Amino acid sequence: MDNKYDVIVIGAGNAGLVSALELVKCGKKVLVLEKGNIPGGFATSFIRGRFEFDASLHSLCEYGTDEHPGEVYKLFEKLGIIDKISFVTIPEAFHVYAMDENVDYKLPFGILEFMEQMENIVPGSYDSLKKFFVLAEESREALAYLEENKGLVDQNYLKKNFPDFLKVSTHTVEKVFDSLKMPKRAKEILGTYWVYLGSPTSKLSFVHFASMVVSYISKGAQIPYKKSHEISMTLAEEIEKLGGEIKYFSFVKEILFKEKKVAGVLLTNGEIYEADHVISNVSPTFVYGNMIPKPMVPKEAMKLTNSRVLGAKGFSIYLGLNQSAKDLGLEDYNYIICESIDSNKEYQNKSSIKNCSSIVNVLNNAIPSCSPKGTTIMTFTSLFMGEVFSKNVTEKNYFDMKSKIAENMIDAFERTTGIVIKPYIEEIEIATPVTFARYGGHPDGAILGYKATGMDNLLPRLLTMDSENYIPNLRFCGGFDVKLSGYHATYLSGDLSARLTLRDMKGEE
Repeated sequence: MDNKYDVIVIGAGNAGLVSALELVKCGKKVLVLEKGNIPGGFATSFIRGRFEFDASLHSLCEYGTDEHPGEVYKLFEKLGIIDKISFVTIPEAFHVYAMDENVDYKLPFGILEFMEQMENIVPGSYDSLKKFFVLAEESREALAYLEENKGLVDQNYLKKNFPDFLKVSTHTVEKVFDSLKMPKRAKEILGTYWVYLGSPTSKLSFVHFASMVVSYISKGAQIPYKKSHEISMTLAEEIEKLGGEIKYFSFVKEILFKEKKVAGVLLTNGEIYEADHVISNVSPTFVYGNMIPKPMVPKEAMKLTNSRVLGAKGFSIYLGLNQSAKDLGLEDYNYIICESIDSNKEYQNKSSIKNCSSIVNVLNNAIPSCSPKGTTIMTFTSLFMGEVFSKNVTEKNYFDMKSKIAENMIDAFERTTGIVIKPYIEEIEIATPVTFARYGGHPDGAILGYKATGMDNLLPRLLTMDSENYIPNLRFCGGFDVKLSGYHATYLSGDLSARLTLRDMKGEE
């Protein structure tokens, strides 16, 4: 009986931890099984020399402030951890440079401030931007309604409350920008945010893009004072405090079934834990291919999963510099370095192994005390599209290639901004798609889940969330689930999966 639980959660990543905590708070007996030795997945930190680096978090959207709380703030409040984590707001939205296009634009938070700055940069853009933000807010509210109702649509309610959302719901960012008669340069600057979603504006769903941008610009973005691992540890501690269990070094080999129903899991060490409900923070690609006996995987599930395309692959550089940000001339927190400000051209650039674009964060400009006095922590993050990395990088040339790519990205930053950092590098660590695949379990290092285009964009995923529940009592959460990728999305995904599981349980009563 000690091995019998109400719910087993596979993986202690962001979404898995939220799912577990919510279920524990609802009185369920929950077991979290994590293959590593700490919670959080890549929501963690590591130390090199005298520097502590955050493994993956640049900024947390949808958190907001006490005065203007976002969805993540409300979630953390519901989970009882809102006062257990310290957050700081990052100073600016972004500073974008394009290497060969004489682009150097800095944009602030706040919708009014953002529109005014854009009008200064692109005269005549104000009216179209105002229409964009109104439409974006309606899209955000409509998506929240669809999620709250588990994808079940009341057409009359939508027509009455979200008429413009219905007009744009099937269109791409580029098409809606054109309909708003937004000037070309304004479209390109606003479209810079595509890189966080992994698809160019010609392929990306407008409602997905717009709902994220309006939240980001209106509420700002935050980071935890003690890095992302502060959130992971707080969630894990709260789970155990309330009676939930977390077992580390526990690799799930197989999901077990009894009479075609979920019955528990088998670990690689032979241990068996029983449960009638399982939530997987591991991707469907891995679960269907490795954790479930093939006869138990519905053909529809395998067909859909195989039809999905893995999203962008991650590449990160972690730098500890022996000079202060001020002395180096690093004034901003969030630099976006691209070859072209045109998202379609930039997407093609990231489909080449010669890609040297990156998002660069200077942590000290948000948290001055994050490193020893007179030093700086910088993080470069880039994406490689498709299979370009795996096709060009082999086991034999791996170390040479990752060093060359990193050097090219650092050179591009120096050349574009005019800020010299290479002579001051004290510590450097490089994470490639291989790293993300090995330590985070991301298939092929795909840190953005499945590619968000066409019928695999956010809206279709939300509308079909129940029809994709191919195996009763097996739910998924995390970056490969219906909420797609990103820190805020995975926290909210964990919440959604817990609520769906509670609904499943209620239906069994």
